[in-house]
Amino acid sequence: METVLKHHSKNKYGQYFTPKVVADFMIDITNISKDSKILEPSCGEGIFLELLTQKGYTNLTAYEIDKELSQEFSCVRYESFVSANINEKFDLIIGNPPYIRWKNLENELKEELSLNYLWNKYFNSLCDYLYIFIVKSIELLEENGQLIFICPEYWMNTTHSITLRNYMVENGFFEEIYHFNETPIFEKVTISTVIFKYVKSEKVKETIKVTKYHTSQKLTKQILENIKYQIAFNGVEYIQASQFKINTRWLLQTDIIKAELKKLEISCRKKEHEAIPNLFNESKHEYHTIGDFCDIGNGMVSGLDKAFQVNGDILNKIETNSIIKVVKAKDIKPFYINSITEYIYIKENIEENEFKKVYPNFYNHFQKYLTELENRYQYNKKIHYWEWVFMRNFNLFNKPEKRIFVPCKERISNKNYFRFALVAKNIFPTQDVTAIFRKSNTKESIEYIVAYLNTPIVFQWLSNNGIVKGNIIEFSEKPINSIPFRKINWANKEEVNLHNFISEQTKNYINTQNEEIKISINDSFEKLLKIN
Repeated sequence: METVLKHHSKNKYGQYFTPKVVADFMIDITNISKDSKILEPSCGEGIFLELLTQKGYTNLTAYEIDKELSQEFSCVRYESFVSANINEKFDLIIGNPPYIRWKNLENELKEELSLNYLWNKYFNSLCDYLYIFIVKSIELLEENGQLIFICPEYWMNTTHSITLRNYMVENGFFEEIYHFNETPIFEKVTISTVIFKYVKSEKVKETIKVTKYHTSQKLTKQILENIKYQIAFNGVEYIQASQFKINTRWLLQTDIIKAELKKLEISCRKKEHEAIPNLFNESKHEYHTIGDFCDIGNGMVSGLDKAFQVNGDILNKIETNSIIKVVKAKDIKPFYINSITEYIYIKENIEENEFKKVYPNFYNHFQKYLTELENRYQYNKKIHYWEWVFMRNFNLFNKPEKRIFVPCKERISNKNYFRFALVAKNIFPTQDVTAIFRKSNTKESIEYIVAYLNTPIVFQWLSNNGIVKGNIIEFSEKPINSIPFRKINWANKEEVNLHNFISEQTKNYINTQNEEIKISINDSFEKLLKIN
């Protein structure tokens, strides 16, 4: 998330300057007096200071590490906020702190952090530069003081930010959170962003006022005015969420939805003897996951799909036998696939003269793509233009059994379902598709598994717990592995009957696409999830 600065060829300080309309909104959600002590820890070009001054606030202090960002304000101290020795407390700290991952930090900033007490107490080299700004700001707040920041939202969910989240829970509460999902706030940057209002306090409010604005429409004064006063309009959702707890991911959801997701995890919970990790299956989850029962692989990479698609060419017998059937993401629907594409796949390692002789029609076909094929990423090896660049997971895909395909990335801004499709054997996925296979010791049918993955509750769980970037959910191996899985208790006749019914109904739905059948499948899963 880096913009080009006027003063630097490289954004070494993680600066993303806040639009005036957004800064004005952030100031308007404060509730402080005109003589309150206000701090801005990274003032940049001074938009917050300008607006605060215009609104009659006079007791201002600001820090800016970048001396090239000259300001007309006498309150600005040109030094690093991280290292600054600040011996006063503030009623409000507001701003847009820098966002830089550790690996992208300048050496001088890494060295500064290595000497910082707060950083060493709470963080490590997996953490973001942003975190120290949040913790130090809270340390500098008066009791009941307010912290209002705009920043990316990823730290609310990631594992390595758990110490930051715990610190915030233990030192105060959130009053308001505004979640802007893929809304273009910063120039030439698309990222899921939050504005939060946090209060340092020993007393905690029970709920957080949460606003979700999930459209790509640019923020205007009118939109932000509507959001401030919770006026309903298209693309916005207002909810009340419970205060966050320590050692948890933070979900911006109602208690009802959180309870539904918890029910799913409880229904998938391992029995006592199953929860003991062993050398071969060591799981950090208390519940069964898809990864316990399935093998997962990302699709193969041709490097230039259009060059490998047969497109009705006349072929000889050897060429005909050198075709594989492929499914691309666009052809996947929930439960089934729309179409199959034939791709060229040369198995043997041959030189160009032999290739031209044995595969003359393929040779002619490839000639019009030569330049593009030679410019493919080569994965540090010599790859002939007729060869796929990365045959990853080929042995898995070559297994003679049905498999489940899902697009590697799925946009959910305008739909409430994912596309897990059951696919016949001998059909391969390309790089925009991830494939799921039953493990050899899995008793649940592949039809049961694909039906389960297409249920509304799994959609809800992934939307809140998956790898979500903006409105895009990723379906690579790791996030699919982590999905809770409702294992069948084969000693329970009711569960076995439900499993068999779901499996048969799934076959029927794939053949007929009768929506009533899909309703009966989901109803069966609801019954199954209620069985202890």
